Amino acid sequence: MSVKKEKLTILDLKRKKASKKRLAMVAVGEFLSAQWAEEAGVDIIGVGDSLGMTLYGHENTLSVTVDQMIHHCKAVREGAPNTFCILAMPYGSYSTKNMAVKNASKMMKESGADAIKLQCGKNRVDIIRAVSAAGVPVMSHVGLLPHLVHLYGGFKMQGKNAEDAIQIIEDAIAIEKAGAIGIEIEAVPAEVAREIEMAVSIFTFSIGGGSAGNCQLLNGYDLIGGFNTFKPKFAKRFGNVADVATNAFKQFVSEVKNSSFPDLEHSYSMSPSEFSKLKQYLQNKNKI
Repeated sequence: MSVKKEKLTILDLKRKKASKKRLAMVAVGEFLSAQWAEEAGVDIIGVGDSLGMTLYGHENTLSVTVDQMIHHCKAVREGAPNTFCILAMPYGSYSTKNMAVKNASKMMKESGADAIKLQCGKNRVDIIRAVSAAGVPVMSHVGLLPHLVHLYGGFKMQGKNAEDAIQIIEDAIAIEKAGAIGIEIEAVPAEVAREIEMAVSIFTFSIGGGSAGNCQLLNGYDLIGGFNTFKPKFAKRFGNVADVATNAFKQFVSEVKNSSFPDLEHSYSMSPSEFSKLKQYLQNKNKI
């Protein structure tokens, strides 16, 4: 019998940061993958609005709603009740302080998440400060911000030159000062990510930032090989689920069409005596 996993707390995240202990985090958005992640010993699950792309097939994350994020987080919590969960606020849900506090509070209250994450830098620290002051454990995001994808002209690495890197590091420092408990570092050069990590004392997790951060994030659907199409440079495939699943569907189609499935092994049956009674009844009925 497996031992029940103990869920991390915000205090644990601070301690892990201080001790430089590495943590593993995946982004998934539904029950089954969350169950797999918890069983595998994943430390943190991020319910990110990337699910708009991975689960809904959208070209970016911008159309996801607050209610969708709550819905998916509840499913993840059912699958992984003992794993720390960070829920992302979708685009347009934190445009003003009042809106941010209202939606962050709603998401924490209804989703089962342990913290929420938005995408604000030093130019919008008033948003972070307001959410934090409302008693919501809040994290933010530096580097590539998917909510600004149209300003970037696509999902592109940030911080290529020293000037841009300085701005990103200053964002991280401002985020900590505003009361955030953590920062996501996304798609920046590994050298820049390490400088960000050293510039702040709060919890950090990295995706596409080399080994920086005391927590490493990958999209769960990327790491299991759920897609045979686009693969980001920083995504390593640890499995090949897409091929396994496609081949299983192909085999199912083939066996249905050649009448080898379902067979006796996969069918229910009556006892011979009961079937005999049924046949007798039907024969008598037909004589009437």
